[in-house]
Amino acid sequence: MKNILLIGGSYGIGLAIAKELENKNNIFVASRTYEAINSLNVTHIPFDVTTDILDVSKLPAVIDGLVYCPGSINLRPFRGLKMETFESDMQINFFNMVKVVQQILPQLTASNQASIVLFSSVAATMGMPFHTSVAAAKGAIEGFAKALAAEYAPKIRVNVIAPSLTNTPLADKFLNNETKQEKSAERHPLKRFGQPEDLAKMAAFLLSENTSWISGQVLHVDGGMSTLLVN
Repeated sequence: MKNILLIGGSYGIGLAIAKELENKNNIFVASRTYEAINSLNVTHIPFDVTTDILDVSKLPAVIDGLVYCPGSINLRPFRGLKMETFESDMQINFFNMVKVVQQILPQLTASNQASIVLFSSVAATMGMPFHTSVAAAKGAIEGFAKALAAEYAPKIRVNVIAPSLTNTPLADKFLNNETKQEKSAERHPLKRFGQPEDLAKMAAFLLSENTSWISGQVLHVDGGMSTLLVN
């Protein structure tokens, strides 16, 4: 069984990934809360990615997979954005992720072939109004992932999932009534918005041996939004 570390795996997409993986892997969830994962076959490590240093002594000597889930959705007009918003988005999406990867690099390189899965956004590919801050942070993730994949090939594979709007607590304000849900679904060529399980299945795929020849890729799981023009 593989040892998989989820950063922020106690709700939303992270929780869906934990549920997808728990029966076939040794799952370690590093997160602030644990109530939602109490019934799962996982090991919880108390960890606030914004303030804490990950206690690697609670991890096994070998980590076969890392998934970094924390993120942000700050959508505002550029002229009203303060530099603090850009810094905050970069911190939670990018800098804290880099810090975690650096901390567990010895455990990752101890694996026969480790897999890192990161999350970007459709907004890093498509120009969308009001997305300047989050698009910049997610774009940094994509560039980092490709460079890291090149530097550590073939020992570590690094791939990125770029979703569109997904039904998680983080996106609740965009989907909290029927009208918003209908409008969001209509914007996507596949006529629905994302569910955590859509992304969990892709993450599980990228962590598996079935993708042992895939690295440095950005995979768009976005209902066709980034590539399809459908009237």
